[in-house]
Amino acid sequence: MSRQVSAEAAASGPLTGVRVLELAGQGPGQYGAMLLADLGADVVRLDRPGTPAPERPEADVVSRGRRSVTLDLKQPADLALAQRLASASDVLIDPYRPGVAERLGLGPEPCTERNPRLVYARMTGYGQTGPLAEHAGHDINYTALAGAVAHIGRHGEKPVPPLNLVGDMAGGGLMLAFGVTAALFERERSGCGQVLDVAMVDGIASLMSMMLGYLQQGVVTEDLGSNVFDSGSHFYEVYECADGRFVAVGAIERHFFDNLTAAMGIAPDRLPRRGDRKHWKDGKQVLADVFATRTRDAWVERFADQPDLCFSPVLTMSEAPRHPHHAARGTFLDLNGVVHPAPAPRFGRTPGAVQGAAPLPGLHNDEVLADWLDD
Repeated sequence: MSRQVSAEAAASGPLTGVRVLELAGQGPGQYGAMLLADLGADVVRLDRPGTPAPERPEADVVSRGRRSVTLDLKQPADLALAQRLASASDVLIDPYRPGVAERLGLGPEPCTERNPRLVYARMTGYGQTGPLAEHAGHDINYTALAGAVAHIGRHGEKPVPPLNLVGDMAGGGLMLAFGVTAALFERERSGCGQVLDVAMVDGIASLMSMMLGYLQQGVVTEDLGSNVFDSGSHFYEVYECADGRFVAVGAIERHFFDNLTAAMGIAPDRLPRRGDRKHWKDGKQVLADVFATRTRDAWVERFADQPDLCFSPVLTMSEAPRHPHHAARGTFLDLNGVVHPAPAPRFGRTPGAVQGAAPLPGLHNDEVLADWLDD
């Protein structure tokens, strides 16, 4: 089971002491701010008055670890407070489309003029420049445009959106956190902040580096579902078991595949040559027939003492926290009955920590204004 932790934790992690002002948004900006908070940053979310609280704020996992201030930026006094908070910040996260922060009075020019050490991170889908900069979109649009969605799916079927992991989370929020920490590191040498243009299309393009290289080397083709990693091969595939649940095989290297098929009781002469793409479908059928003879957990038990198979059960979101490996590592945490992923990566000397559940909008107005503005 997931390890239980207290609802509130003292700041801990390599970013302890870093102040982050997060203009309230959704998806990638939220996730990037969560990552920074997990590593010790003091993240304050600037909410609009009247922002509704979620029905279960404690279950709003991606909003954990912040404090919340509500200010009406249309009111001169509140805008002045927001500008003072930006001046007291190390990092400002702008999750809006180009020009919105400027119209609110919190654009990068006035903020960095008042606070030259500020790292101003602008999180968008298409970036601050280019023909699509002003266009609306969501993860599926950015992953499609950057060349990822076209290659996720099975042969003869339409492409499949990869949840919102590739665009929002990896190409967006994770890239934002990476860029912010790099800019903070550089600031230690130069003494100056800078403005970051964090575009999901750029991040997704970067995530496609290996595949782009493989394409240009002739290792993969653009024929959907016909390559090693895209469900084309029988040695990198998901198979259904007798109980309707699934297992994952990632035996790319020959010795791992030989170990796996031997453990399954499959004679080598029943399988096509690994390099013979025309007969990968036949290989899939052989493995599918054998996996269908046992339940998922029966296969897990059968292979438990064989570490060199590149085999795993396909777990659901609710199953994963209960897996013995995750339990042993504390990969998931129980925070007041809500399951959270633990902070990652793990630091040996300055470990991160979940700094509390998601805040109610405006919960920390007095506290934050006293902490940040009364120094």
